[in-house]
Amino acid sequence: MTLDHQVLWIGTGLIGQVLFGVRFLVQWLYSEARGQSLIPPAFWYLSVAGGVILLSYAIHQREAVFIIGESVTLAIFLRNLIMLRKEPDSE
Repeated sequence: MTLDHQVLWIGTGLIGQVLFGVRFLVQWLYSEARGQSLIPPAFWYLSVAGGVILLSYAIHQREAVFIIGESVTLAIFLRNLIMLRKEPDSE
């Protein structure tokens, strides 16, 4: 693998981690603004985006444990988005 290719994949993995981290900041700010612990839809969208990117990275790295873990959590994140879409008054 060339250095450019390796840097691209490391950058991809870092972007996925940043999206995953930002979702907690979004959740915290959303909850603080409402005075109670809540999870906004943006949390789940960031979870899916970060999960897809991290799963791509794990597949590229051929890390079976990471691939299985990301696949399971991605399914959970997608299920939460499906449930949100079924709610009559979703934000």
